[in-house]
Amino acid sequence: MPLILASNSASGGYEVDNSLRFNAGSNDNLTRTPASATNRRTFTVSFWYKRSVLSTRQEVFSQYAALNNNEWIELAFNTDDTLFLSWYSASVFATTQLFRDPSAWYHIVVAVDTTQATSTDRIKLYVNGSQVTSFSSITYPAQNYDTGYNQSSSYHIGDLSLNGNFDLDGYLAEYYSIDGQQLTPSSFGETDTLTGIWKPKAYTGSFGTNGFYLQFKNSAALGTDSSGNGNNFTVNNLTSIDQTTDTPTNNWCTLNAVDNIAVDGSGTLTQGNTNVSYTGGGFNTNATIASNKGKWYWETKAVANATQGFVGMRIGFQEVPNTYSASNIIENASFGMYAHPSAGVYSIVNGSNVLRSSALTYVDGDIIGIGMDLDNNISYWYKNGSLSVTYDFSALSSIGTKNLVPQVGNGASSASPELNVNFGNPSITIVSGNADANGYGNFEYTVPSGYYALNTKNLADYG
Repeated sequence: MPLILASNSASGGYEVDNSLRFNAGSNDNLTRTPASATNRRTFTVSFWYKRSVLSTRQEVFSQYAALNNNEWIELAFNTDDTLFLSWYSASVFATTQLFRDPSAWYHIVVAVDTTQATSTDRIKLYVNGSQVTSFSSITYPAQNYDTGYNQSSSYHIGDLSLNGNFDLDGYLAEYYSIDGQQLTPSSFGETDTLTGIWKPKAYTGSFGTNGFYLQFKNSAALGTDSSGNGNNFTVNNLTSIDQTTDTPTNNWCTLNAVDNIAVDGSGTLTQGNTNVSYTGGGFNTNATIASNKGKWYWETKAVANATQGFVGMRIGFQEVPNTYSASNIIENASFGMYAHPSAGVYSIVNGSNVLRSSALTYVDGDIIGIGMDLDNNISYWYKNGSLSVTYDFSALSSIGTKNLVPQVGNGASSASPELNVNFGNPSITIVSGNADANGYGNFEYTVPSGYYALNTKNLADYG
């Protein structure tokens, strides 16, 4: 199960401020039609991407003019979570590498120069700074082949330009298109000397006529080209709420598409894995960041059907289990705590549920804040900004160095509840706006003193 247990943030240097959150259910995309065709043989595309939904085909970019190989190009994740590049009816490459970590940012570079004499130099793929050499299939183009890139036709980011299908679902940052150059990852990234982690750096080269650079910094104009070329994109179904601070230089906690465990129900994650809808019972979803020290705060909104059924929805945290299966949900964890919508705050110790306080209940529209103090093993439970329950769980279990992870869930077979979790990078409108002491996060209510949002910057300092 992909999970961040310690900081993976790069230290110092170039900072990426924003990413753009794509939600497949909204048909989010960016489009642009160049005024004229330019270099269709030599170009580079570089971007950072954090996946949300897995096991579905999702288009990163595509360009289409006609149903033939010279006028069609697409780069996409396939249903088996590999990455592929293709022309209309010809596969160029498909990776053996799987992209199945929804907690990780991937840096992907596709560098093309069909004028190269050596066939293997004409298409190059790099992931996190390293060239990919293992493919399940690869067919190099003929020398001087004219691809479908840099045509005077509709260029789409986030779906297939032919018909708008195969929507992207995740976070996109630092999107570069370089017209007329085949570059290496060193133009866009570097290895951090302290952590050994591949991290972004500022590109200082030229862009070419149809080149562009999308930073997503202007929430009112998310398609703004920062290259100086003015190659701006039309924004479709994306709004200011989709501009996020979850970036390759500060990775934020989300719900975990891999650790989304069902017994007899199902859970659908949307909005960059910040929103979940459940159907049936026995379903729990952990988050992507766990820790065994520090003080952390997050908020969960009961969106719909909070009190349906016998148990209804659950909001809380649990120990990270050693194994993952359909039966290994919160009831079977060695330790956890959760808020029941109509009963109160419970603990779970080795599968035994015990009511600890009936002072906190909630209905649709309520926002439950949790302050998880892992230095003193105390939990604080807030309802709409007011402290309702304080519970010291240090005596319940031998916590020691165990990692605890935020969790939501559903236990009612007749309920179809919906929850929205805000770890500080919200997908819902925040009226008031409150950050932690480090200036991170956008919460509805005041962050308790000494508590921090769950992201890798804070994790490096306090986790």
